[in-house]
Amino acid sequence: MTRELLLMRHAKSDWPPDVADFNRPLTKRGRADSQKMADWLQAQQLLPELVIASTAARAAETCQLLCARLELPPTRLRWEPRIYEATPTTLLTRLHTTPSSCRRLLLIGHNPGLEQLLLTLAQDQIAMRADGKLMTTAAIARIQLDCDWSEVRAKCGRLITLVRPKEIEQDS
Repeated sequence: MTRELLLMRHAKSDWPPDVADFNRPLTKRGRADSQKMADWLQAQQLLPELVIASTAARAAETCQLLCARLELPPTRLRWEPRIYEATPTTLLTRLHTTPSSCRRLLLIGHNPGLEQLLLTLAQDQIAMRADGKLMTTAAIARIQLDCDWSEVRAKCGRLITLVRPKEIEQDS
């Protein structure tokens, strides 16, 4: 059975003085981009059956705004502290515990872990942007997996699309 993994990097965050990295909030643009990406998911009919999100403030706020916009019930959400500063290995370990019944999972987290996970899973070479960033803030990567969550491993996925907020047309 085919599975879909949606990787989303948290939206643009602020750098207030004397605030620990873990507690950094979203900027105004970050809040707008979270909702813009929710609208894109809705338009593409890519509603996740399960959302797993980092507990860091910027990722949690991204998740809350996105889930509210998509009207996802709280039963679809799992908070995962290990996603903050996670390596691809940690993220893979977390994916392995996803219920088999879940066909589409949204993982909301941070770089460099998400970007490295994308590069680990993708069968094909992924073209880097000129600035060297793949998963910009609020970017969503859609990956098709032809295995169960418990069997996810390197090179088992195919990148379907990688969308960044700046690439989505604004509503007029």
